[in-house]
Amino acid sequence: MKFPERFSNLPAYAFPRLRALLDHHAPGGEVVHMTIGEPKHAFPAWVTDVIAEHAAGFNNYPPNEGIPELRSAFCDWLGRRYGVTMDMDANVMPLNGTREGLYNAAMALCPEEKNGLRPVVLMPNPFYQVYMLAAISAGAEPVLVPATAETGHLPDFAAVDERLLNRAVACYMCSPANPQGAVASDGYWRDLIALAERYDFQIFADECYSEIYRDVPPVGILQCTEAADPERVVAFHSLSKRSNLPGLRSGFIVGGPATMREVKQLRTYAGTPLPTPLQHAAAAVWADEAHVVDNRAQYHAKYDVADQILGGVPGYAAPEAGFFLWLPVPDGEAAALELWQKTGVRVLPGAYLAREIDGLNPGDTYIRVALVAPMADTKRGLEAVRDVIYAA
Repeated sequence: MKFPERFSNLPAYAFPRLRALLDHHAPGGEVVHMTIGEPKHAFPAWVTDVIAEHAAGFNNYPPNEGIPELRSAFCDWLGRRYGVTMDMDANVMPLNGTREGLYNAAMALCPEEKNGLRPVVLMPNPFYQVYMLAAISAGAEPVLVPATAETGHLPDFAAVDERLLNRAVACYMCSPANPQGAVASDGYWRDLIALAERYDFQIFADECYSEIYRDVPPVGILQCTEAADPERVVAFHSLSKRSNLPGLRSGFIVGGPATMREVKQLRTYAGTPLPTPLQHAAAAVWADEAHVVDNRAQYHAKYDVADQILGGVPGYAAPEAGFFLWLPVPDGEAAALELWQKTGVRVLPGAYLAREIDGLNPGDTYIRVALVAPMADTKRGLEAVRDVIYAA
């Protein structure tokens, strides 16, 4: 059997690469995991009670479009958080993990060609790997736009060659950014929307880290769309980071009515809706903010510890939001390997989250450090980073 070759040029996924780099070396101490963005703070204890209360729903196929209680909870949260009004039937749909939605948006919404040419999907570099896979799966050309210190760790999409912008059908944008923790301002979002209006492409706004921030709640793209085509923006949100529930697999997509019809149609044929008892639990979690405030306070404490331990490191920049540190090093792979061999602390080379373009990988000289472990482990890990990598 001959398999298609459209995925043959994909970079190897970050975590298999990390295992290949580290796992044939013995750790130099008790292992501390600071690689994957898997929250470890406690989720609300009452979540399991809600699931148990609705457990009979496991006996039924869940509705593709989501139960009314959950769709209503999405709209209520969007109203509280961003001051926008959305229709629960026309504008939102639950996702079985936001990655599903980020992938399926390209599959459902990207046309086969634009202006008679192969379409282009824009994305930042570094990037969440599903963006590239989604673009390739949809038959589009992924175009990676550097998000470096020189650009404030946000991609300058307006700097893309006009010939590519004329072929653009979609743009993935993550704010707060993974891995850098940079936040798109009101002005940034409005400029990007204006660019999308000018060149007629959609914006896929990945805002999964929106509720973990240092001081000021990040501006959401939906707050900036009053003058735009209602179909211009598609936004994605998740309980994984906000509520420490990555295993619940509850996220949602919000967009214009025509956009949502296409996304729902794809879900009908190829989707896997969240089980009904889990949808009820998710509705309750989206409706509660007390646990989110507590979660954010725990990250604030970790931000403070990171500032105390690494504040004297040249090039250290405290993140505006999210739970990653993007730390400058001479060589990300060498730093990760040295740290593992000497201390047992496990971090991710930045190059594994980016791709080399014209001989330059913007992640080569960084490591990503996740602040998700318990405080004692986080402190030990950060001290190891300081003492091993920045000791000279």
